[in-house]
Formats: sequence, C-alpha cells, structure tokens
Amino acid sequence: MVAVAVWAAMTGPVEIKGADLLPAILAKTGYACQADAQAMLQGTVLLNIRMPRIALAILVGAALALAGAVLQSLFRNPLADPGLIGVSSGGAFGAVFVIVIGHAWLPFAGFASQWMMALFAMGGGIGTTFFIYRLGLVNGRPHMTTLLLAGLAVNAFVGALIGLLIYVASSQELRTLTFWSLGSLSNVSWTHVWIACAFIVVPMVTVWSFVRPLNAFLLGEAEAFHLGVPVTAVKRNLIFISAAMVGASVALCGIIGFVGLIVPHLLRLLLGPDHRFLIPGSVLLGALVLMLADLIARSVVQPAELPIGIITALLGAPFFLGLLWQTKLKDFG
Repeated sequence: MVAVAVWAAMTGPVEIKGADLLPAILAKTGYACQADAQAMLQGTVLLNIRMPRIALAILVGAALALAGAVLQSLFRNPLADPGLIGVSSGGAFGAVFVIVIGHAWLPFAGFASQWMMALFAMGGGIGTTFFIYRLGLVNGRPHMTTLLLAGLAVNAFVGALIGLLIYVASSQELRTLTFWSLGSLSNVSWTHVWIACAFIVVPMVTVWSFVRPLNAFLLGEAEAFHLGVPVTAVKRNLIFISAAMVGASVALCGIIGFVGLIVPHLLRLLLGPDHRFLIPGSVLLGALVLMLADLIARSVVQPAELPIGIITALLGAPFFLGLLWQTKLKDFG
C-alpha cells in the first residue's frame, strides 16, 4: 500500500521523480535552503492535489471494504454489500438533496456545503438501512430473502427520488451530479480529508471492539446469544457504524461500487472468516484497491480522467464473475 501511494504521488500530468519527492515537499513547506520554480510547482502539485487525493482514497477504500465485511458477517451472506441494503442509495439521496435543494433551503449550506453533504449522506444512509432492516424482520429476526427484496424495492424508490431531484436540477448542478454519481476523487482538498477523518476514522476504529461478537455470529444468532452476545444491540450498532462510514464516503466521492463486495469476499477465501484478520485485512486491501483504481482513472486518458466508479466496475464485475464461476465448478463439478 505504501509503494502504491508513492507511485500515485509520482504519477500525473506533472511528472515527479522519486528523487524529487522530498525536495518538492521541502520547497513548498519553506524548509529548503534553495528552491527553484520547478521544485515549487512540484511541491504545490504534490501537497495540494495528489497527497489529499491519496489520503482520501485510502480512507474511503478502507471504509467501503470494512463496511462490506461487517454487513456480510451480520447477514451471513457473502453477497451483502452497502449498495444492496440501501446504504449507498440512501447516502446518495442525502448528498443529492444538498446539491440540488440544500443551497436554497439551508441557510449555512454555502458556508460548509461539504460538511452538510457528509451529514445528510450519513443520515440518508442510516435511515434507509434501518428502514430496510425493519422491513426484513420476520418474527423479530432478519429474514435474508425478505431483507434483500426490501432492499431492492427501497433502492428503486430512492433511485426515483434521486431522478426527480436530477430532473429539477440546474445545468451546473447536473454537471456536478453526473460526474459525482459515477464516483470521483477529483478536486479533493485537505478539507475533504478532515471530513473523512471525522466521519470515517472514528467508526472504523470502533469496529475493532466488535471482533468477538462478529466471530460469535459465525455460529448463528441463537448460539451467539447463548454465548452472552447482546445480538440486537450489536446488530443495531454495527449497522449504524457501517451506514455512517459509507454515507460519508458517498458524500465525499460519489457512488463507488464493488469495493465493499469484492474485497471482503476475496479475503475470506484467502484468510478465512476470523475477524481478527478479516477486519484489518479489509482496511488495508480496500485502501490499496481504491488507490490503484484512482491511479488508473487519472492515468489512462491524461490530462483528463475517468470516473473512478467506472474503473471499479470494469475491474470488479469480471473478477466477481470469475469467483462465482470457480465456486460453481467446485460445488457442482
């Protein structure tokens, strides 16, 4: 992950060689004794454009993969991901609401629009997820088929609301929404990174305290309850934490698919289901995958860039189909 971060810092329309990284940083921060114009330019690009982008890719990739791992464990389904149970669509609705209507209805949206987007996206993701979770309860317990069908229905309804907001959006808002809906890490500043730290790092660290309950869930809810796990409280807290991380990620970067589905699924094949390894593994591999996807997105068509959601879909969909094909051959010969 560190090697890819250094590679990403060196790559772009303004090429920075490995030997020039430290002099560029020293020139920009004022610690260099002598700094030429080239070093100042490289330092500006490095500190103001690439490093915030790399930091946000690490945080968002880790959050999406970790949320996917938690939700797959909670619902005991390797196909569960933030998009399937409404977290992504609810977060998208909250962010689109701020983009299209918030500037007119919220008096301080213009002062802190990014913070408002993060808060509304988190609220939308949490609200939608809990609504789907309540619909999926049968006799007080979540029924997987009912839960997934409820997720499909609510996602379709929320998608219609987003479409309605897009219909009434202005041309400038439409351009913002189009690029944002496909996922993007462009125009990232350190403000976005601080927002991500506030809304992603704290929930991410909190997940570690649920390692033992998540391992107990592998035996089943009844067995976990008899082992002393407060099943309802743990599920509620973990859904809240996952929705908060994904909602903030959606607000900052748009909708980025497949990271929360592929990364934990692959790690379970490699490391097994033990959450002592699955949780830190998901954080590291999720960050690595999103950094690589962003590096490809901004390198293929320089000086322009592709939406990162297109890259993750192009890479993730065939990979996941390959996993399904291998599973099919293993189970049915």
